[in-house]
Amino acid sequence: MSECTHDCSSCGESCGERTAPMDFHAPANPLSKIGKVIAVMSGKGGVGKSTVTCSLAAAMAARGKKVAVLDADITGPSVPTAFGVHGHATGSELGIYPAVTQSGVEIMSLNLLTEHETDPVVWRGPVIAGTVKQFWTDVIWGDVDYMFVDMPPGTGDVPLTVFQSLPVDGVIVVTSPQDLVRMIVTKAVNMAGLMDIPLLGIVENYSYFKCPDCGKEHAIFGESKIEAVAADLGLEVLARLPIDPALAAACDNGQVESYQPDPMAALAERLEDM
Repeated sequence: MSECTHDCSSCGESCGERTAPMDFHAPANPLSKIGKVIAVMSGKGGVGKSTVTCSLAAAMAARGKKVAVLDADITGPSVPTAFGVHGHATGSELGIYPAVTQSGVEIMSLNLLTEHETDPVVWRGPVIAGTVKQFWTDVIWGDVDYMFVDMPPGTGDVPLTVFQSLPVDGVIVVTSPQDLVRMIVTKAVNMAGLMDIPLLGIVENYSYFKCPDCGKEHAIFGESKIEAVAADLGLEVLARLPIDPALAAACDNGQVESYQPDPMAALAERLEDM
């Protein structure tokens, strides 16, 4: 060990005299210049997190921003399908080139690297986490205004890797109106707090179903508790999204960019002001 200069900001040693936290952020590819990094996470699966991520990316691109989506859900990647991208990523000695959607959104997902989209990923946690990190360090993203990271559900290896390795500017928590919402949201919020990542707010998906005939709203999953939960946690409800079979079909058919009206348009506008 070299002689201590007592300048912890430029030191990678974890010694007993350290007075500043270590910076574990990994450098992005030298050919990448990335502005804001926003992670979209949930405490459990099945809440439409990827739909929210892709819709938000499409809405931000529609506002003239250069947008990227890093699909960190390695074992359940769905971002390419939502955007209708079914090819393979390419690369050179400089790094990996992301795929580009019809509206210019750059995406990187494991489905762009496997031989077949249905190939299972039977990897242990450290390998999965390392792959997510490489999506940040090895991919040539170029100039990006907003990068959205589609996180896997829960608070395990991958979210920890993202929060430690990427310079995340904020987290959006996606949930649904069920009895477990308080515990689920609190877990995700507490993890972000432990990692000192700002919480931007909560998006509640599947909030209600609006009857196309009479216009009445029906709470299919029960009455929402999100306002009370958000108030207890000191957070803001950024959006409450209805159950929309047409949006689900658009994602299944790779047409998330053309679906109108984009349910995340208002939130994309707000993110520019945050």
